[in-house]
Amino acid sequence: MTAEDFQDFRVLLTGVYDFYGKVLSEFALSVWWQAMRPFDLSAVREALSRHVVNPDTGQYLPKPADAIRMLGGSTADSALLAWSKVNKAMRCVGPHQSVAFDDCLIHRVIEDMGGWIALGRKTEHEWPFVANEFQTRYRGYAMRSARPKYPPHLAGIAESANRIGGFASEPSIRLFGDKRKARQILNGTVETIDGPRLEKRQLEAI
Repeated sequence: MTAEDFQDFRVLLTGVYDFYGKVLSEFALSVWWQAMRPFDLSAVREALSRHVVNPDTGQYLPKPADAIRMLGGSTADSALLAWSKVNKAMRCVGPHQSVAFDDCLIHRVIEDMGGWIALGRKTEHEWPFVANEFQTRYRGYAMRSARPKYPPHLAGIAESANRIGGFASEPSIRLFGDKRKARQILNGTVETIDGPRLEKRQLEAI
C-alpha cells in the first residue's frame, strides 16, 4: 500500500473493529499500518474478510499476525504476479532498456539477484530456476512485512554504457504495470520501512 491508501485502510480497519465491538486506537492503527504496508489494500481486505468468517478464529478480533497468516496465499499470488511482470518486461525490451515497475519489491529482489543486466544474461534453460529464486526472495520480503530500500529503476545495458562513457543524457526508462505507481517508485516517493519493532507486551495490548 502507499500513503494514498491510508484513509481507505483506516475505514476498513475501523469497520472490522466495530464488527467486534471494539474501538480502534491510534496506536493499534499505527501497528496495523506498518504491518500491512507491504501488501495491496485489496489483499488485506480479502484477508480480513476471510478471518471474519473463519469458523476456528473468526470469533476473535484479528491481530496483524492473523492477517499475515491469511495473506500467506496472497504473498504467493503476489510473487507470481510480480514475476509475470518481470518476465514480460524482459521478453518485451530485454536487458538493453532500463525499466521501472509498479512494485518496489521487484526492484529490491532483482537488485539482490545481481541487477537487470545480469538477469538478462540468463539462458532459457536457467529461466525456470531464476523464476523460483525470484518468487522465493519476493515472498521472503513480503512475509517479513518489510519494504526495504530499493533502486528507483533498474539500469539496462544502454544506460550502463553511457555512464561508463561519461555521457550525462537522461536514460530512457520503460514503465511496467500500473504507470502511476511505477512513476512514484521512479521518483522515490514510496517510503521504505523495516516493519514494526514492538515488544510482546505492547502487541498484547492491541
